Amino acid sequence: MTANPVETLRRWQDSGAIWRVLAHRADSVTVGLFECTGGQEVDRFTSADPALLRFLGERTSSED
Repeated sequence: MTANPVETLRRWQDSGAIWRVLAHRADSVTVGLFECTGGQEVDRFTSADPALLRFLGERTSSED
């Protein structure tokens, strides 16, 4: 993963793939990266980046 998790999610979403929040805590989030169909998980990461937490807000996936 790049140093900027927000850009990672934007690129993933722009390519037509899906990301989903798998776990959300007050100070960190775990995000799963899925195929375009939403079926198979390709990767996941956990981050406490404040910019990522703001970007996600209340969303639970790129489909929100």
